[in-house]
Amino acid sequence: MAASGTNGHDSGGHGAAGPGGSVSDAVKGNWVDHLAPAATRPYLRLSRADRPIGTWLLLLPCWWGVLLAAAADGGPGLYDLWLLIGSGFGAILMRGAGCTWNDLTDRDFDAAVARTRSRPLPSGQVTPRGAAIWMVAQALVAFAILLTFPPQAVMLGVGSLALVAIYPFAKRFTWWPQVFLGLAFNWGALLGWTAHARSLALAPILLYVAGIAWTLFYDTIYAHQDKEDDALIGVKSTARLFGTRTKQWIGGFLVLSALLAACAVLAAGLPPTARVVALLGVAGFAAHLVWQLRRLDIDDPGNCLMLFRSNRDAGLIFAGALLVAGLLQLP
Repeated sequence: MAASGTNGHDSGGHGAAGPGGSVSDAVKGNWVDHLAPAATRPYLRLSRADRPIGTWLLLLPCWWGVLLAAAADGGPGLYDLWLLIGSGFGAILMRGAGCTWNDLTDRDFDAAVARTRSRPLPSGQVTPRGAAIWMVAQALVAFAILLTFPPQAVMLGVGSLALVAIYPFAKRFTWWPQVFLGLAFNWGALLGWTAHARSLALAPILLYVAGIAWTLFYDTIYAHQDKEDDALIGVKSTARLFGTRTKQWIGGFLVLSALLAACAVLAAGLPPTARVVALLGVAGFAAHLVWQLRRLDIDDPGNCLMLFRSNRDAGLIFAGALLVAGLLQLP
């Protein structure tokens, strides 16, 4: 997409389509361009299979929710293993469906931006009808996986579709499209907790809002890659809104995210040792964001991309700590 958005994340270049129709903002040497059957490549590119970071950023809040709920309930069990695996498959599929929807709505914008005009729809590799069929197919398989979760989680999962549908249009009417992205991308914190606990509580709600603040942090960094093109075509973003005050703004989101994540851990009622381990995970997560903030150069697209991608590691630090906190409680 032309404006920022994790549905379109993981760029790495500019210009026209590469050899074999490869997308200019794909990860160099990705498996889609080299290993996937030629006929499937345009559709896999439409789903961002050649750019995996967005899938990680969709998946990690799901893992946070499952693992925090398990740690609050005496440690993870075998069904939690399926919840983690199922969430992984679901994130791949729903990110693919979301990206396809995003590109269908943004194909005119994408055609006007150097970084995105080589994508399958604006470059003509996939027709709008073909993209719509592909989107529905991915969503249906994801729904089949969701049906293996408890009914309460299924209802939450279906409820997230409204956020997914609205997000691509947010940048046309608000300077804060990253808020809408955060609402959609962190829904898994609620769903993951509910899949284990079969009900909601204060802890997953705090975790959800912590994730939204995190999204505002990393997606503002990402949006600085496209700010000049976005200004030309009238697309709004927090990067354009904050401008030279970006570091101050996202520093605030950093603090908010870490504080809310810590509050979520405390609200979950973990045993003392597990609570300390989980809070150390929050500290590690926050330290990684501080490192990003110190390294950020908003006028260097390569720097913005590198730091944006590093948020996978930040999220994994917290997820790993929650896993250890749960495992410490097993007999």
